Amino acid sequence: MTKTMEKLLDSLRVTPGKKIDLRNDYDPGHIGHFMAKDEAEKTMAADIQFMSLQQDKLYAQDTYALLIIFQAMDAAGKDSTIKHVMSGVNPQGVQVTSFKAPSAEELDHDYLWRSNIALPRRGDIGIFNRSYYEEILVVRVHPKYLDRQHLPQQLRDRNIWNRRFEEINNFEKYLTDNGIIILKFFLIFLPANLHTKWRALY
Repeated sequence: MTKTMEKLLDSLRVTPGKKIDLRNDYDPGHIGHFMAKDEAEKTMAADIQFMSLQQDKLYAQDTYALLIIFQAMDAAGKDSTIKHVMSGVNPQGVQVTSFKAPSAEELDHDYLWRSNIALPRRGDIGIFNRSYYEEILVVRVHPKYLDRQHLPQQLRDRNIWNRRFEEINNFEKYLTDNGIIILKFFLIFLPANLHTKWRALY
Protein backbone atom coordinates (compact mmCIF):
# COMPACT_ATOMS: atom_id res chain seq x y z
CA MET A 1 0.00 0.00 0.00
CA THR A 2 1.32 3.45 -0.91
CA LYS A 3 2.07 6.09 1.73
CA THR A 4 -0.48 8.39 0.11
CA MET A 5 -3.20 5.78 0.50
CA GLU A 6 -2.17 5.05 4.09
CA LYS A 7 -2.42 8.76 4.88
CA LEU A 8 -5.90 8.95 3.33
CA LEU A 9 -7.12 5.90 5.23
CA ASP A 10 -5.75 7.26 8.51
CA SER A 11 -7.74 10.44 7.97
CA LEU A 12 -10.97 8.45 7.48
CA ARG A 13 -10.47 5.71 10.07
CA VAL A 14 -12.20 5.66 13.44
CA THR A 15 -10.26 3.59 15.93
CA PRO A 16 -12.20 1.20 18.21
CA GLY A 17 -13.41 2.87 21.39
CA LYS A 18 -13.16 6.41 20.02
CA LYS A 19 -16.31 8.49 20.22
CA ILE A 20 -17.12 10.68 17.23
CA ASP A 21 -19.73 13.18 16.16
CA LEU A 22 -20.46 12.75 12.45
CA ARG A 23 -21.74 16.32 12.27
CA ASN A 24 -18.55 17.90 13.62
CA ASP A 25 -15.69 15.43 13.29
CA TYR A 26 -16.11 14.70 9.57
CA ASP A 27 -16.82 17.14 6.78
CA PRO A 28 -19.74 15.80 4.68
CA GLY A 29 -18.57 18.00 1.80
CA HIS A 30 -15.14 16.39 1.66
CA ILE A 31 -14.49 14.95 -1.82
CA GLY A 32 -10.94 13.73 -1.36
CA HIS A 33 -8.75 15.90 -3.60
CA PHE A 34 -5.63 14.14 -2.40
CA MET A 35 -3.99 13.25 -5.70
CA ALA A 36 -4.23 13.90 -9.43
CA LYS A 37 -6.17 11.52 -11.70
CA ASP A 38 -3.10 9.96 -13.34
CA GLU A 39 -1.48 9.42 -9.94
CA ALA A 40 -4.73 7.90 -8.65
CA GLU A 41 -4.80 5.41 -11.52
CA LYS A 42 -1.23 4.29 -10.81
CA THR A 43 -1.93 4.07 -7.10
CA MET A 44 -5.08 2.04 -7.66
CA ALA A 45 -3.26 -0.41 -9.94
CA ALA A 46 -0.54 -0.89 -7.32
CA ASP A 47 -3.09 -1.31 -4.52
CA ILE A 48 -5.12 -3.86 -6.50
CA GLN A 49 -1.95 -5.89 -7.04
CA PHE A 50 -1.22 -5.60 -3.31
CA MET A 51 -4.75 -6.83 -2.46
CA SER A 52 -4.32 -9.80 -4.79
CA LEU A 53 -1.11 -10.82 -3.04
CA GLN A 54 -2.72 -10.41 0.37
CA GLN A 55 -5.65 -12.56 -0.72
CA ASP A 56 -3.25 -15.33 -1.73
CA LYS A 57 -1.66 -15.18 1.73
CA LEU A 58 -5.06 -15.19 3.42
CA TYR A 59 -6.07 -18.31 1.50
CA ALA A 60 -2.75 -20.10 2.02
CA GLN A 61 -2.75 -19.49 5.78
CA ASP A 62 -6.32 -20.79 6.15
CA THR A 63 -6.36 -19.17 9.60
CA TYR A 64 -8.21 -15.88 9.26
CA ALA A 65 -11.29 -14.78 7.35
CA LEU A 66 -12.04 -11.23 6.22
CA LEU A 67 -15.53 -9.73 6.55
CA ILE A 68 -16.12 -6.42 4.77
CA ILE A 69 -19.35 -4.60 5.62
CA PHE A 70 -20.73 -1.86 3.37
CA GLN A 71 -23.52 0.19 4.87
CA ALA A 72 -25.20 3.11 3.11
CA MET A 73 -28.47 4.62 2.05
CA ASP A 74 -29.97 3.74 -1.34
CA ALA A 75 -28.08 5.03 -4.39
CA ALA A 76 -24.89 5.62 -2.40
CA GLY A 77 -22.90 3.30 -4.67
CA LYS A 78 -22.48 0.12 -2.63
CA ASP A 79 -22.76 -2.20 -5.65
CA SER A 80 -20.39 -0.20 -7.84
CA THR A 81 -17.91 0.21 -4.97
CA ILE A 82 -17.86 -3.54 -4.36
CA LYS A 83 -17.39 -4.23 -8.08
CA HIS A 84 -14.69 -1.58 -8.45
CA VAL A 85 -12.66 -2.20 -5.32
CA MET A 86 -12.74 -5.99 -5.55
CA SER A 87 -11.88 -6.13 -9.25
CA GLY A 88 -8.36 -7.37 -8.60
CA VAL A 89 -9.13 -10.29 -6.30
CA ASN A 90 -9.87 -13.91 -7.16
CA PRO A 91 -13.67 -14.27 -7.24
CA GLN A 92 -13.41 -17.90 -6.09
CA GLY A 93 -12.35 -16.65 -2.66
CA VAL A 94 -14.98 -13.92 -2.35
CA GLN A 95 -18.65 -14.21 -1.44
CA VAL A 96 -20.96 -11.19 -1.62
CA THR A 97 -24.19 -11.29 0.38
CA SER A 98 -26.83 -8.62 -0.20
CA PHE A 99 -29.21 -8.28 2.72
CA LYS A 100 -32.63 -7.21 1.55
CA ALA A 101 -35.92 -7.43 3.44
CA PRO A 102 -35.86 -10.67 5.47
CA SER A 103 -37.67 -13.71 4.09
CA ALA A 104 -40.30 -15.69 5.99
CA GLU A 105 -37.65 -18.25 6.94
CA GLU A 106 -35.27 -15.54 8.18
CA LEU A 107 -38.04 -13.97 10.25
CA ASP A 108 -38.52 -17.31 12.02
CA HIS A 109 -34.99 -16.93 13.41
CA ASP A 110 -33.22 -14.30 15.49
CA TYR A 111 -32.15 -11.21 13.57
CA LEU A 112 -28.45 -12.18 13.51
CA TRP A 113 -29.11 -15.66 12.10
CA ARG A 114 -28.95 -14.76 8.42
CA SER A 115 -25.70 -12.85 8.96
CA ASN A 116 -24.23 -15.76 10.87
CA ILE A 117 -24.82 -18.30 8.10
CA ALA A 118 -23.30 -15.92 5.52
CA LEU A 119 -19.97 -15.52 7.33
CA PRO A 120 -16.84 -16.26 5.26
CA ARG A 121 -14.81 -19.43 5.81
CA ARG A 122 -11.21 -19.23 6.93
CA GLY A 123 -9.05 -18.09 4.03
CA ASP A 124 -11.97 -16.37 2.29
CA ILE A 125 -13.35 -12.84 1.97
CA GLY A 126 -17.00 -12.18 2.73
CA ILE A 127 -18.72 -8.95 1.73
CA PHE A 128 -21.98 -7.81 3.29
CA ASN A 129 -23.99 -5.40 1.14
CA ARG A 130 -25.97 -3.96 4.05
CA SER A 131 -25.90 -5.87 7.31
CA TYR A 132 -27.33 -6.40 10.75
CA TYR A 133 -26.94 -2.65 11.26
CA GLU A 134 -30.27 -2.35 9.47
CA GLU A 135 -31.77 -3.70 12.70
CA ILE A 136 -30.81 -0.56 14.60
CA LEU A 137 -31.39 1.81 11.69
CA VAL A 138 -34.32 0.95 9.42
CA VAL A 139 -36.17 -1.25 11.91
CA ARG A 140 -35.85 1.39 14.58
CA VAL A 141 -37.34 4.05 12.29
CA HIS A 142 -40.11 1.77 10.95
CA PRO A 143 -41.70 -0.20 13.82
CA LYS A 144 -43.78 -2.25 11.35
CA TYR A 145 -40.60 -4.19 10.50
CA LEU A 146 -40.18 -5.05 14.16
CA ASP A 147 -43.77 -6.33 14.20
CA ARG A 148 -42.85 -8.93 11.57
CA GLN A 149 -40.16 -10.43 13.82
CA HIS A 150 -42.76 -11.97 16.18
CA LEU A 151 -40.83 -11.07 19.32
CA PRO A 152 -42.40 -11.77 22.71
CA GLN A 153 -44.20 -8.61 23.83
CA GLN A 154 -42.15 -8.30 27.02
CA LEU A 155 -38.97 -8.04 24.91
CA ARG A 156 -40.32 -5.08 22.95
CA ASP A 157 -39.69 -2.58 25.71
CA ARG A 158 -37.84 0.72 25.51
CA ASN A 159 -34.51 -1.04 26.15
CA ILE A 160 -34.66 -3.16 23.00
CA TRP A 161 -32.31 -0.90 21.03
CA ASN A 162 -29.72 -0.71 23.79
CA ARG A 163 -29.83 -4.51 23.97
CA ARG A 164 -29.31 -4.76 20.22
CA PHE A 165 -26.35 -2.39 20.36
CA GLU A 166 -24.84 -4.66 23.00
CA GLU A 167 -25.72 -7.83 21.07
CA ILE A 168 -24.06 -6.55 17.90
CA ASN A 169 -20.95 -5.51 19.83
CA ASN A 170 -20.83 -8.95 21.45
CA PHE A 171 -21.37 -10.66 18.09
CA GLU A 172 -18.49 -8.77 16.49
CA LYS A 173 -16.24 -9.46 19.47
CA TYR A 174 -17.07 -13.15 19.12
CA LEU A 175 -16.15 -13.04 15.42
CA THR A 176 -12.84 -11.26 15.99
CA ASP A 177 -12.03 -13.62 18.86
CA ASN A 178 -12.42 -16.45 16.35
CA GLY A 179 -10.16 -15.05 13.63
CA ILE A 180 -12.65 -13.08 11.52
CA ILE A 181 -11.25 -9.65 10.71
CA ILE A 182 -14.04 -7.09 10.26
CA LEU A 183 -13.74 -3.95 8.13
CA LYS A 184 -16.75 -1.63 8.12
CA PHE A 185 -17.40 1.11 5.58
CA PHE A 186 -20.14 3.73 5.51
CA LEU A 187 -20.76 5.29 2.09
CA ILE A 188 -22.27 8.73 1.61
CA PHE A 189 -23.72 9.95 -1.66
CA LEU A 190 -23.54 13.66 -2.47
CA PRO A 191 -26.06 14.38 -5.26
CA ALA A 192 -25.00 18.01 -5.57
CA ASN A 193 -21.65 17.17 -7.12
CA LEU A 194 -22.20 13.45 -7.80
CA HIS A 195 -19.30 12.35 -5.60
CA THR A 196 -19.49 9.07 -3.76
CA LYS A 197 -17.20 8.87 -0.82
CA TRP A 198 -16.54 6.10 1.61
CA ARG A 199 -15.58 6.23 5.21
CA ALA A 200 -13.75 3.51 7.08
CA LEU A 201 -15.56 3.27 10.38
CA TYR A 202 -13.12 0.86 11.98
